[in-house]
Amino acid sequence: MKISSMEEKIGRRLFLMGVLGLTCTAILCILVFHKAFNKQVWSSLERQAALAAAAYADSPEALDALASEDIRVTLIAPDGSVLYENATSQPLENHLSRPEIQQALAEGEGRAKRDSQTLGYQTCYYALKLSDGSILRCASDAETLWAIYDEALPAILLSCLLMMAFAALSAGVLTRRLVQPVLKMADDLEHIQEHIPYREFVPFAQAIHADYTLRKNNEKMRQEFTANVSHELKTPLTSISGYAELIETGIAKPEDIQQFGAKIHNEASRMIRLVNDILELSHLDNMNGEESIPSMETIDLLDLARECTDRLKVNARRAYVSLTFLGESASVLGNRSLLEELCQNLCDNAIRYNRPGGTVQLITACGRDGRSTLTVKDTGIGIPRESQSSVFERFYRVDKSRSKATGGTGLGLAIVKHIARIHNASIHLESEVGQGTTITVSFETAH
Repeated sequence: MKISSMEEKIGRRLFLMGVLGLTCTAILCILVFHKAFNKQVWSSLERQAALAAAAYADSPEALDALASEDIRVTLIAPDGSVLYENATSQPLENHLSRPEIQQALAEGEGRAKRDSQTLGYQTCYYALKLSDGSILRCASDAETLWAIYDEALPAILLSCLLMMAFAALSAGVLTRRLVQPVLKMADDLEHIQEHIPYREFVPFAQAIHADYTLRKNNEKMRQEFTANVSHELKTPLTSISGYAELIETGIAKPEDIQQFGAKIHNEASRMIRLVNDILELSHLDNMNGEESIPSMETIDLLDLARECTDRLKVNARRAYVSLTFLGESASVLGNRSLLEELCQNLCDNAIRYNRPGGTVQLITACGRDGRSTLTVKDTGIGIPRESQSSVFERFYRVDKSRSKATGGTGLGLAIVKHIARIHNASIHLESEVGQGTTITVSFETAH
């Protein structure tokens, strides 16, 4: 598809507007001029007729002196016969039937405009009734009326051509000056909002800046994610390789082989968890588009909490942590497998970062504001205030040594954030170091 040029389109439209304006102005001027010229012709004929009538009253021979090539003077008797005509010496037909003669006989003066059968021109006639009953008529040929147009036509055409050339040049210059600031906006996308040339481009610039910032952040996250994945995979692989090499070379004592095998198994399990979390996070990323929204059904958060407690009670017992649930029935519209994973990741983190003898509670509630909540509350080590805004980022760990010791991948809360976003849910975190953490996920109540 051929992309049209905004500069060319604006230039063409400006030029067409100039030509249209010039044409309309020329037509209007011609009409006004024609009307004024017609008025002047009739006024001239009236004056000529009045002058001829006054001269004829003094002396009939005076008509010859007043007649000219531009003005025809005709004297017509009351019965319509032509008494005098300065334009020809040939006998003329009776003029009694002429409209201007009939009007002059009835009203004292008459006007008419027609093609002259005698001379072949369009002619303006003005007739004036004299005191003796005869009619004095003055006429001006159309050739005289349009002569001024014939003389001015070359000048008019030349002026129009010059003005059209000037309009084309002006349109090109103005369009280039209009478009140039827009083109310069692309020179610095990072600060595009600081160089907006026209008010109409504010939403456009904001959208570009938002898209640029998003792409930049995504690229940064991709690089960080790649680096983190490489680091997280390298550590267990190094351990596995080291223990395997000790066994392969025979350096390991027979009594140590079982211990080394257990460590290799633990590191491999850690890698499997990490890979599974990465794949799950990638799958959730692909669900952000509307076309990838998972199937939804009505789910009771209380049942979800009960099932999660049953699944993780063994892990809680191993960590010497008490895991319980309480609350009321709260129905939400969601994907069961994703919500189960959200609940399990929150509980797993609460158990993992707890103390022996600590507690983890799952609380469900149905608020009056049309929101249903799932709350996971623990009495663990807590999260420092400066880290609370970052715990939902990928691979972020508050205590890296403890996370690795407990087998955490650093992706659990990032997965929780993505699942909440897919369900249009909000997450609220409250935590104090040494006192514990409370995370509340708020959903829209299903109707």
